[in-house]
Amino acid sequence: MAKTLRFRLNISREEVLRYYHGTAKNVIVRAENGQRLQFPAEHIRPFIDHLGVNGVFSISFSDDNKLIGLQRVS
Repeated sequence: MAKTLRFRLNISREEVLRYYHGTAKNVIVRAENGQRLQFPAEHIRPFIDHLGVNGVFSISFSDDNKLIGLQRVS
């Protein structure tokens, strides 16, 4: 059964370039429930705009902690 958690991202335009170009490999965030999450930075690329990455996201992962999907909620 998949597990889903929500978290907020607020990454500036300058900082997001590190993720986009691959110099920063992982995103580390704190979910709304307090759990620490780490996932490959490549998964935020579709959400990058001219301001960076901002919003509330939902991440789903399998029982063995494999990322299933990431989507912007708001």
